Amino acid sequence: MAQKWAVLAVLFFLLINLVETHKRVSVEAGHEAVLSCPNISKMPLLLVTWKRNCRSCYCLSYRRDQNETSRLNCSERIMWKYSPVSDPALRIYPVNLGDEGIYTCEFASSEGNFHFLSSLTVIVPPTVTLTHDKSRVAVCQASAGKPAADISWIPASNHSSEEEIHHPNGTVTRVSYFGSTNSSFPSVTCLVTHAAMNQTLVIDLK
Repeated sequence: MAQKWAVLAVLFFLLINLVETHKRVSVEAGHEAVLSCPNISKMPLLLVTWKRNCRSCYCLSYRRDQNETSRLNCSERIMWKYSPVSDPALRIYPVNLGDEGIYTCEFASSEGNFHFLSSLTVIVPPTVTLTHDKSRVAVCQASAGKPAADISWIPASNHSSEEEIHHPNGTVTRVSYFGSTNSSFPSVTCLVTHAAMNQTLVIDLK
């Protein structure tokens, strides 16, 4: 296997680097991520390789002369979206936080060597709760979201406050406290805004 990857590296080294582009892709956790690698060359592909996070971190490769796909250090959740001969797009399903990173597609034709970079960001919707707290009236919590959710109140309050908890996996819990025990509002509404969802919760204070 090591010899096979060494041969692939030599083939790319001998070709001229013509194009490098960068695309940002954001996908919600649990969904499908598709990273494109458009063949801008008019000539048939000779070799296509996907790498992750570094130029020597091979994942998937296809050699046209042998009609063979090779896999190295690559999850079974990662595969070709279509046929690598016609469209060497990469498919990740289901995507999770561990899949975040920079993916590089390198393909070679008789016209040279082409590079396409994709930056994959995984979005995690938070779990939202709204509870009653005797000391601060209402507590709205958006747990384990990525990125952190935004929390606002109706009616707006000059006495509201927030705190954040950052988790090791990159998600964030945001907690917002509304008003004081002297609040005269019969109810309040918590508005949670996030890249993956919007949610509205109402709680009675009386």
